Amino acid sequence: MSELIDRRALLAGLAGAGALAALPTRAQLPNWVQQPVAAPPVDYLSVAKKQLAMQARNIPQTDRVGVVDFGLPSSRPRFALVDMVAGRVDLFPVTHGRGSDPQHDGWLKSFSNRVGSLATSRGAYRTGDYYWGANGSSMRLAGLEPDNSNADVRAIVVHGAWYADPALIATQGKLGRSEGCFVFGEELLPMILYKLGPGRLLFADRLSAPPPLPAPFDLPADPLPGMENLRRANSVNGPLPTTAD
Repeated sequence: MSELIDRRALLAGLAGAGALAALPTRAQLPNWVQQPVAAPPVDYLSVAKKQLAMQARNIPQTDRVGVVDFGLPSSRPRFALVDMVAGRVDLFPVTHGRGSDPQHDGWLKSFSNRVGSLATSRGAYRTGDYYWGANGSSMRLAGLEPDNSNADVRAIVVHGAWYADPALIATQGKLGRSEGCFVFGEELLPMILYKLGPGRLLFADRLSAPPPLPAPFDLPADPLPGMENLRRANSVNGPLPTTAD
């Protein structure tokens, strides 16, 4: 019986090896197994120029613009401080609201302007005055669009906190969540407040497309090359036993 088992295993192994050898290379793989292609990087300077043009009457200071790409996870530097004069872009990590990420996996799922939502609101903001509040040095924001018109009522501001410290990315793979505010690490905050400053544009939206979900796995209509050999081997010798007699 052991010789029969060995013979069947050998035949099945040879047929399986033939199937593997006949598989197409990655470049020849059909669409149903292609790997997703990464989205191109965002042109933050172009986004800043476009939003400044749209909000020209609301923004007195146009030398610097803040652009937040909430299409990226909180583990990535997604707040772009754009120097419109020099054409320079510097990137820093920033939080999103807990209402936008109930699972706390680091990805913003949705925006909300609703009071009590604890979510991030998309749209253009005008930076306001500095003040000292419950979170220390902070800066007020005025929402300029219907999607963020409740920014003042919701107390959506720029401030710092320990849960936005970039060091958390190394240990937890993401930042903590705010209640909708734009929160930076406490060491970063003074520079952000100084360079962004009152009277400037802060624009937030999902700019990068999130990674596509893998396509559902469907077997192709025709068997893969080599599978017919495997079927024949099994039909000649019968199904392979799962245990020895």
